[in-house]
Amino acid sequence: MRTRCAQGGWVGLIVLLLALVIVGVLSQKLLRQMGLLPDDRVTTKAAGPRGPGPLGAVPIDATSAPPVPAEVMERAKGLESALQKQAEDTGQRIDAQTK
Repeated sequence: MRTRCAQGGWVGLIVLLLALVIVGVLSQKLLRQMGLLPDDRVTTKAAGPRGPGPLGAVPIDATSAPPVPAEVMERAKGLESALQKQAEDTGQRIDAQTK
């Protein structure tokens, strides 16, 4: 006698797909919290070389460096000058001790 249920495979497949959807939604939420995915509320459509406009979409040039925000460059320059000042001070202290 057969006692096998004919819908057993379909139920398992639906449960597997439901689990996959839950994992996808949770991972998308996590990536947005970490800042790796843009937030839908913040995203705006810009008209320009990569947005809608008369020129159409321009392919991204992978060989060029990405643009760096100005504040990051200013922080790097400030750190560089602070390190140079510390190096000069250390050099003067070493020179004073060796005399």
